[in-house]
Amino acid sequence: MSAIGFLSLGIYLISLTYVTVFGLAQFGILYNYLRHSKRKKLLSHPSGAKAAQKVAVAALVGAEGGISSQQRSASGFSFQEEGDDDSQEFPFVTVQLPLYNEQYVVERLIDNIAQFDYPKDRFEIHVLDDSTDETQELVRNKVNYYKALGFNIEQIRRKVRKGYKAGALKDGMEFAKGEFMAIFDADFLPRPDFLRRTVPHFQDERVGVVQTRWEHINEDYSLLTRLQAFQLNVHFTVEQVGRMEGNNFLQFNGTAGLWRRQAIEDAGGWEADTLTEDLDLSIRAQLKGYKIKFLEDIGAPAELPAEMNSYRSQQFRWMKGGAETAKKMLPTIWNSSLPFGKKLHASMHLMASSIFVIVFILGVSSVPLVYTINHLALNYGFDKDSFTGFLVGLLVVAAVFYVANIQSPVRKESLPKAIFKYITLFPTFLALSMGLSLHNMIAVIEGWRGKKSPFVRTPKFNIQASKDPSLKANKYVMQELSWTTIMEGFLTMYFGIAAIWGAYWGETTFLVYHGMLTFGYGMVFLQTWKDAKRTATA
Repeated sequence: MSAIGFLSLGIYLISLTYVTVFGLAQFGILYNYLRHSKRKKLLSHPSGAKAAQKVAVAALVGAEGGISSQQRSASGFSFQEEGDDDSQEFPFVTVQLPLYNEQYVVERLIDNIAQFDYPKDRFEIHVLDDSTDETQELVRNKVNYYKALGFNIEQIRRKVRKGYKAGALKDGMEFAKGEFMAIFDADFLPRPDFLRRTVPHFQDERVGVVQTRWEHINEDYSLLTRLQAFQLNVHFTVEQVGRMEGNNFLQFNGTAGLWRRQAIEDAGGWEADTLTEDLDLSIRAQLKGYKIKFLEDIGAPAELPAEMNSYRSQQFRWMKGGAETAKKMLPTIWNSSLPFGKKLHASMHLMASSIFVIVFILGVSSVPLVYTINHLALNYGFDKDSFTGFLVGLLVVAAVFYVANIQSPVRKESLPKAIFKYITLFPTFLALSMGLSLHNMIAVIEGWRGKKSPFVRTPKFNIQASKDPSLKANKYVMQELSWTTIMEGFLTMYFGIAAIWGAYWGETTFLVYHGMLTFGYGMVFLQTWKDAKRTATA
């Protein structure tokens, strides 16, 4: 009993320490975000000396909404103010739309891009179409339609889909004439002024990438979409801005952003040896000295995965790709001339997906402690209250989510409604993360082992908040249960029994924790089974 107890306790405490350190690392990012927000607020309400400060800062680094006149005159290109007729002064932009079998959203995508208010002769649209289904014909018809209207638009197809999305972007560069490359996934709907508001930030020659914030057109479709938005809001506010403010590495998020063509070429171009080609190229470009500019104030609406299997496939690709990129780039980072702090921060950024390995181990190792913790306390003087010291990491994470979803510009609801939403969604999100830890752990381990797998894109279904269509007839939805899902059902029972026995024996130390694990794994298992059954019987 003692050996089992000490082994379980040791594994649990090591895992808990890792999770706590990870949570505390978010504090620095949160601090930088709050500092940035405070300065931005002061500059937006100038008076007296503050007005002079605003002018000085804007002249040096550019205001959040545009570029100063001093920068315009000193830059390599000029950008006309709105209403100017000389379109030749606008930099030429290539808009790349990489897609594969997206018949439900491709038409609205092309229609949306064609609405850009950028001069028509200063941008081109390249639909990088690797599709094998009806999407091909839909794209062809739309391209011909807009060509007749005078748009510079092409459907570019490859004979071999080599390298998936990264390969499409790399091959598409051969046909692109733009100095800047704007990239949008099939489900994104950028607003007409997107290019006018983003291109000016390249006046700073150090900027290699401009990334905008994702918005969510179907956030209120289901609990799953609300939880996704709740999580993504953290990355697209606190994390991106906090890293930028701290002069640390950021990432291009694969879509809703622009690249300086020269930055892509200097960094070695798109590579398909990881599933997160966007993160990989981001790191390589920043190692070459380019900066990523994140614009929190500019949103790009998009569609969230509406059913569990699609969400799982997206998570698997992100987690595995993150591990692959870490394995690939960490040696280069540590052999670079970057300051130690920047190396450490970049390493923690790249290692973020590995947290799910620890979360899984933490949960599994906690169950034996239900039966041995009292034995350890009575015979060896172990103080169960010592676990409370690890709550500080959780409190930091809670604060990050609070700021991202309530205090940042992403909040659209009234304050009371937003707070109620936070109180209900935060514990549910924690449970969902626990429930996905087995699935995501497998992805991370595969990434670290170097096991290759195809790029499985996340299908989108043209679902918006105002609609509630059935997914039964959608041919892109997965219909099979994996062995991982079966294991998640087993883990639901495993933690449920632990919670019941803990309550029965009066050992309440892990009661709430095991209850959340039971709920999380149960939610993932039941929703995956429900979605698979629904589509299989269509």
